[in-house]
Amino acid sequence: MNKRSLALAGLIVLAALSRFLPHPANFAPLTALAVFGAIRFRSRWAGVIVPLLAYMLSDLAIELQYRLGQSSQWGIYKGMWVNYVIIAIIALMSSFARGTRSPLTIGATTLTGSVVFFLLSNFAVWVGSTTYPHTMAGLAQCYAAGVPFFRNTMLGDLTYAGALFGVWALVEVVYPALRSAPARPDLVRES
Repeated sequence: MNKRSLALAGLIVLAALSRFLPHPANFAPLTALAVFGAIRFRSRWAGVIVPLLAYMLSDLAIELQYRLGQSSQWGIYKGMWVNYVIIAIIALMSSFARGTRSPLTIGATTLTGSVVFFLLSNFAVWVGSTTYPHTMAGLAQCYAAGVPFFRNTMLGDLTYAGALFGVWALVEVVYPALRSAPARPDLVRES
């Protein structure tokens, strides 16, 4: 792994560990990790795998805290694999914006990731639920019950994405060697 990839991975791990800071419910960096990794890593697979590993690491650390009696929140639970699959899907979708520096594209990609997470995670809750009937009305009830959580999810995603992309932009200014080379040098104009 080169210096740029190590620096990106380190920033992603730090963001994942921010889950230990006090925060409102559902205000977390999960989708932002996937979007940031997918856009900034040169390799599509690194952009998927590194955020997933960081997320898993933070889940394991949360579980350790729980088992030591230092937290009432568990990190490992029965349906958590669904979140990993969703994060991988979001990272793969976000990789189409790989290399962009456009705040509009980054913001739109992050919001799309938030919506995808909301739709897929609530669908998974409905599928595995005994609370909601397995009808279209039951699915609608499940989505309606998830709406109050979506606000903090979206705000967390946008906040963390802004922080990750902003910090990385500063890192590239301070350490220009970490800046990504253009994908196609023949498209770069000299001024």
